[in-house]
Amino acid sequence: MFKKILIANRGEIACRVIKTAKKMGIATVAVYSEADREARHVELADEAVFIGAAPSRESYLVADKIIAACKATGAEAVHPGYGFLSENEDFARRVEEEGIVFIGPKHTSIAAMGDKIASKKLAIEAKVNTIPGYNDVIESPEAAVKIAQGIGYPVMIKASAGGGGKGLRVAWNDKEAFEGFGTCRNEALNSFGDDRVFIEKFVEQPRHIEIQVLGDAHGNVVFLHERECSIQRRHQKVIEEAPSPFISDATRQAMGAQAVQLAQAVKYQSAGTVEFVVGKDQSFYFLEMNTRLQVEHPVTESITGIDLVEMMIRVAAGEPLPFTQAQIPRHGWAIECRINAEDPFRNFLPSTGRLVRYQPPVQTMEAAAAVPHGGGVRVDTGVYEGGEIPMYYDSMIAKLIVHGIDRADAIAKMREALNGFVIRGVSSNIPFQAALLAHPKFAAGDFNTGFIAEHYAHGFRAEDVPHDDPDFLIALAGAAYRRYRDRAAGISGQLAGHGVVIGNDFTAVIKGPGGEHRHVPVTIRVAGATTVAVGERSYVIDNSWRFGGIRASGQCNGRPFTAQIERQGLWIRVEHNGRRIEAQLMIARAAELLRTMPFKAPADMSKFLLSPMPGLLVDIAVKPGQAVVAGERLAVIEAMKMENILTATQDGTVSELMAARGESLAVDQPILKFA
Repeated sequence: MFKKILIANRGEIACRVIKTAKKMGIATVAVYSEADREARHVELADEAVFIGAAPSRESYLVADKIIAACKATGAEAVHPGYGFLSENEDFARRVEEEGIVFIGPKHTSIAAMGDKIASKKLAIEAKVNTIPGYNDVIESPEAAVKIAQGIGYPVMIKASAGGGGKGLRVAWNDKEAFEGFGTCRNEALNSFGDDRVFIEKFVEQPRHIEIQVLGDAHGNVVFLHERECSIQRRHQKVIEEAPSPFISDATRQAMGAQAVQLAQAVKYQSAGTVEFVVGKDQSFYFLEMNTRLQVEHPVTESITGIDLVEMMIRVAAGEPLPFTQAQIPRHGWAIECRINAEDPFRNFLPSTGRLVRYQPPVQTMEAAAAVPHGGGVRVDTGVYEGGEIPMYYDSMIAKLIVHGIDRADAIAKMREALNGFVIRGVSSNIPFQAALLAHPKFAAGDFNTGFIAEHYAHGFRAEDVPHDDPDFLIALAGAAYRRYRDRAAGISGQLAGHGVVIGNDFTAVIKGPGGEHRHVPVTIRVAGATTVAVGERSYVIDNSWRFGGIRASGQCNGRPFTAQIERQGLWIRVEHNGRRIEAQLMIARAAELLRTMPFKAPADMSKFLLSPMPGLLVDIAVKPGQAVVAGERLAVIEAMKMENILTATQDGTVSELMAARGESLAVDQPILKFA
């Protein structure tokens, strides 16, 4: 077994690999860029090596620096994680040539299966079901349009070396095919250093099911059941679960057999994933193979009890798989939510900056450890409170994983865990995750890859988050307010006859976005627990929330709950099950007077092009005095490996440029002004 390994990655996956290595008694070496000097994976590793500037093309994507770090530290093997160089054939080959073990498949397998064009051709030869498409390199947008016309719209334009939703577009007509080809090629080049793309038929209303495989150097290949990955936004997975609530045992076995057959064809050694698109009649077609560890591997670990990272290390060290296909268990149900630094209420644009508060829910499961009886909660992360979410890498803050006895139990555990996940300083997609989990069609398992596009076609709004009892949030605000009033009443040295007197009757003023606040009468009484009457409903609340804290847990009417309560000036913000309110509690007369206060509307910024997200201004396509028409390209912002093109919403004339190419922009920072 290895004595020391280097992890050629960062963030959550680097921390994940370190946990297993420590369990196995293996020393670890981290690598880091300028942006990651204070990163969590650097702190957790036994050694750390600086490898360059913040952009990944100058650090994490430079094979020479990774190999040099291995030699300098005496690392015997390198684990690539996912992304970056994990599916780079040349990197795997060079590592092997330098006498270092690559903890992953052989470079020949990566060449055959990691390249989507080559893998599809191989699948056809192996008589694996495949989707109609054009598998050769496409040289121009014009050629892409012609090919798309031949296949028939809609088509999927995909980067050959792609992954993680990068370099991928669906085109429904010639215009989208032409533009999508260029965008995919640029994203592929920036993210993977490979601008090849291919086109295939887009299967409407598909399920995205993937099969986890493991192979060793002794010819053994097994599959570890399936993962349901159909809940996607812009072709990037949002929620994953294992097993799938859709496929039958017969389909599972057939897909698993094909996945094993495909892996055996290339003598696959390590963990890998064969992805299929599955029709409503359970017909399935090979999509691609990811020759690496998947982001969503924890759900497979949870239902099987098998540490996939450990298996990768042992296989790389030459050990045979310690189990046969028949010995692979399947227990309970697991769900993973990707917690990303993005603002769901601003079209999911990236949100970078400092994590002012970061408190994940209480963990009862741990990576690289056995799954406890009855399941639990696991958090895989690479961040910490006070750390930075940089603009240079992907938006993931953490992976939240739960394991339950069945699907309903897992969903309930996940909803409660999301309630207890405190993130401040950057926006996160937690409200969106909460809305998805509460959706009746998700609960019923009735969804496909178009679920988000269908149900949130016009974006995500606060009112899209359902709550079975919205008055409960008002009751929590009332209970928190009463705690503050009780503290004020207990302050010593108050002027006689002028001390704080607490009544029972109040008005909860619920903030509206345009000043149209809602007034709700409430009655609050304290006798051990706090009883809050909202309308005709009464809530008996006993909770552990403390001043200055955010997470509150306790019981309401005898039922346990977890919520977030935070005082912001005179307002009390409450979050539960993805729904958020801001409320003030006051006497009825004060509430009446508040109605008379004028609402100060925000400044008119209609003449400005504002940055919708923090990021790097990579291009300004116009100049002062230039006339533009609606839809015309104005600027391009890049953040977290995603390119965001800003276009004119109406005809106009540019009067002033207010930002320069190469400048780092903040949210709502003016880029240019119109006349």
